[in-house]
Amino acid sequence: MKQLTFHELQSYLALKYKEGRTSSALFMKLVEEIGEVAEVLNQLEGRKANSGDTSLEKELVDVIHYAVAIASINHIDLTKAIIKKDKQAAIKYNQSPNLEEFLVVQNKEH
Repeated sequence: MKQLTFHELQSYLALKYKEGRTSSALFMKLVEEIGEVAEVLNQLEGRKANSGDTSLEKELVDVIHYAVAIASINHIDLTKAIIKKDKQAAIKYNQSPNLEEFLVVQNKEH
């Protein structure tokens, strides 16, 4: 199966949502999907009765979809933003390697 990059997903979602969807409309969908993740987790962890059609995988995909869509229509390069934010967090929490360093090692191994 082909690997999917954030860039590819963002390009696809930018095309899909180029007309009509606002950030706030997509955010409302994102919040709705986060609520559905909470429902699934409550069912899986026994805090609620299992409805039988729970899928953590599907709900997490929906969360990612709407989060990436919001970034896409706002012209945010998630790859750059994630690496930058991780670098800041690695310094703040004294973590090593940071994501950028990890990717360098991974690319050398493959």
